Amino acid sequence: MGGRGRGPSPVPRVRRARQAAPRAGPPPAVIDRKQMSHVQLGLQPAPGRFAVIRRAGLLRARFIAGFLVLPVALYVTYVIAPYAQAFYIAMTDWRGVSASPRFIGLENFRRLFADSVFWTAVGHNALLLVLLPLLTIVIALFFAFLLNAGGESGGGHGGVFGARFYRVVFFFPQVLAVAIVAVLFQQVFRPDRSGMLNAPLMALGLDPVGFLSNPDVAFWSILGVLVWQAVGFYVVLFSAGMASIPREMYEAARIDGAGRAQLFFQVTLPLLWDTVQVGLVYLGIAALDVFAIVWVMTAEHGGPDHSTTVMAAEIYRNAFQYFRFGYASALGVVLFFFTVAFAALTLRLSRRERIEF
Repeated sequence: MGGRGRGPSPVPRVRRARQAAPRAGPPPAVIDRKQMSHVQLGLQPAPGRFAVIRRAGLLRARFIAGFLVLPVALYVTYVIAPYAQAFYIAMTDWRGVSASPRFIGLENFRRLFADSVFWTAVGHNALLLVLLPLLTIVIALFFAFLLNAGGESGGGHGGVFGARFYRVVFFFPQVLAVAIVAVLFQQVFRPDRSGMLNAPLMALGLDPVGFLSNPDVAFWSILGVLVWQAVGFYVVLFSAGMASIPREMYEAARIDGAGRAQLFFQVTLPLLWDTVQVGLVYLGIAALDVFAIVWVMTAEHGGPDHSTTVMAAEIYRNAFQYFRFGYASALGVVLFFFTVAFAALTLRLSRRERIEF
């Protein structure tokens, strides 16, 4: 009887409450407050933080600009401005005396392309552009390989005996000024018994050779002097590049049975290609800009009969002998585009995959 007086049990009510409760969804994802921005979290950033960052950026920009202003100003003043002035003068008939030259448009360029002397000079520069880099780099690579990997010491991959002394000897022409080199070879090429080359020929009863007076020989004499002057620098340059090649590569190639020729073409040259590419560009620009050797050594400053003239010599002749500064500037503009086109084309065609070692 006591159980009946207590009323219904509370257990069914709990079950009904549980059954009536809606089914809960998946548990909410855990939010990483560190990865959320201030906006997503509904927080306001500290007002002084962005000001400090902005101030640091301004200080950095001022610091960089302080270092760049002077070099950029000097470059614009002494490089860009003269180029722009040369382009303008090339389209005038300025003779160096009038304050306001007369604008004639492209007339100087029309006269230039109809000038036979101009095309002769272009032909000589083109020939130098092919032969000077080719001969200089081949000879320099040969001597540099002998100095670094041509000896029998160190397991067959060491340099020849006295390699350091030979490097100094090869580099010696770079110490001499170009004008001194030209005067020196004027004496070497003299057509009498005082000439270093003609004296032995005349002692043997042979006729002297007009190295600088014969139109068929003069250009090749100039080329020989240019190669002699340039080889030493590139011997040292290529020697430094070869010295950085790990000797383990030479030793591995020797173990595989590689000879000297295979060592050069399969090990040295591929690893040295970036340095050779730089040499090609520098020598090409030197071939286009050659002036002092031709002007000092040859008769008539590019003779005889324009057989050794080059574009730089014609620029100087027209500007400072004929006082045709507008025409000379047109020559300079053409030479500028030739040089830029050559450098860009050489870098493009000689590009290869870089080998890391």
